[in-house]
Amino acid sequence: MNLRDLKYAIAVAETRHFGKAAERCFVSQPTLSGQIKKLENELGVVIFERTRRWVELTPIGGEIIDLARKIVEQTDALTLLATARQDPLSGPLRVGAIPTLSPYLIPPILKPLKTRCPQLQLVLYEEITDTLLRRLRNHQIDIALIATPVDESDLDAFPLFDEPFWLVHPHNHPLASKNEILHKDLHQLDLLLLADGHCLAQQVMDVCGWEHRPQPQEMGDIQASSLETLLQLVGAGFGSTLVPALATHGPWMTNSAIITRKLNLPDAYRRISLAFRRSFPRRQALEVFAHI
Repeated sequence: MNLRDLKYAIAVAETRHFGKAAERCFVSQPTLSGQIKKLENELGVVIFERTRRWVELTPIGGEIIDLARKIVEQTDALTLLATARQDPLSGPLRVGAIPTLSPYLIPPILKPLKTRCPQLQLVLYEEITDTLLRRLRNHQIDIALIATPVDESDLDAFPLFDEPFWLVHPHNHPLASKNEILHKDLHQLDLLLLADGHCLAQQVMDVCGWEHRPQPQEMGDIQASSLETLLQLVGAGFGSTLVPALATHGPWMTNSAIITRKLNLPDAYRRISLAFRRSFPRRQALEVFAHI
């Protein structure tokens, strides 16, 4: 038994799929399956119940995975502690970022970060907020760029900046003739949203005064998994949406079929913060990243 095999088992437990777990661990599926079988033989128990369609943890398997996570977390913490004592501004820094922020914020800061900390190796993970927070708690990433607040009492978050929302609507929309957009205008929008799981969807609903996601019979069952797709849907006339300010600099904003409007409303923004574990030892690396 070794640490690598425990990580393989954790990956299978989280994905419930040997193929996806192998991809996450950058090994072939036969290699991963063989190591899992070897681990089960060494322990003398069955960790996973397998069929052709699904993989499920056995009762004892669940207990083993819980303990394996703790072992991996403590080992990672030991490695991080040693790295921090040597040079906190060198080695890998695993950074998570939400998809509605990552493509607009990360590329511009890479060059100045490399100049400031040439020995720092940035490893980027792009996931929705819930996944990033889980990875953060499980020591799979070091810091996370997310929109706050979030209800995570075991983590800390350092506010970076407030990002305004902009209204995007088709060029022939009735609001095109209005000089100023009011809250009541937003509440009456034929609103397009990102799919469930994206925190931006709830934030947009809050700004627009929607308590519940629009029902399919009202606007069709249209949900996008990216801002790019969402804006293409707006351009095609399916509705309107709000986007974060950083996203308004993307190439898709040149689409003549859409109009982008800045909102002069006090609550039309989201707060971007840097989340981290309170026990994270490389505080100097965290501070440098926060102030780039």
